[in-house]
Amino acid sequence: MKLPAAFYQRSDVVQIARELLGKYLFTNINGVLTGGRIVETEAYAHINDLACHSHLGRYTSRTKVMYEAGGVAYCYLIYGRYTLFNIITNVAGKADAVLIRGLEPTEGIPEMLLRRGLTAPARNLSAGPGLLTQALGITTKHYGTDLSGNLIWIEDHQKPVPDDLILTSPRVGIDYAGPDAALPWRFRLQGSPWTSPAK
Repeated sequence: MKLPAAFYQRSDVVQIARELLGKYLFTNINGVLTGGRIVETEAYAHINDLACHSHLGRYTSRTKVMYEAGGVAYCYLIYGRYTLFNIITNVAGKADAVLIRGLEPTEGIPEMLLRRGLTAPARNLSAGPGLLTQALGITTKHYGTDLSGNLIWIEDHQKPVPDDLILTSPRVGIDYAGPDAALPWRFRLQGSPWTSPAK
């Protein structure tokens, strides 16, 4: 069952990031279904979080989708090479987001390998935010995609992941955020080989 808009449009982005663990992210690009289980996320809040792109209330061509109602994709490029896939949360105007950082591949693995230029499943297939988007065929062209449609969506297949199976730690690569860099808003599924290796 696809997650409804109400799931994304709640006010607590940290709770949403935790609850996305164990959900399944799918894409249907050019008629090819690929996807897998979400095993790592990071939360970003528009208030009191210097790491969030919208923390200053800047409405720019890059961040405008962040101000839409939750349940749309925020895709942007880093290092001129990797697309990062974020899910906008909260109500319109609040501009929170969850970054998907790790995925356990379960569907369309041959196509995912082809997209990544690999010959066999390994951690570098989808254990990292820039790797999983390549494997799933997500690019900046998918900026603003409605996650209730049939192009990119998330499904709920099981009971929530118990708290004792969730690793909580600071987020990655946000030293510029000062004290906010220490917020424990990175969530990983304990024991999963598909979480990103970033420390």
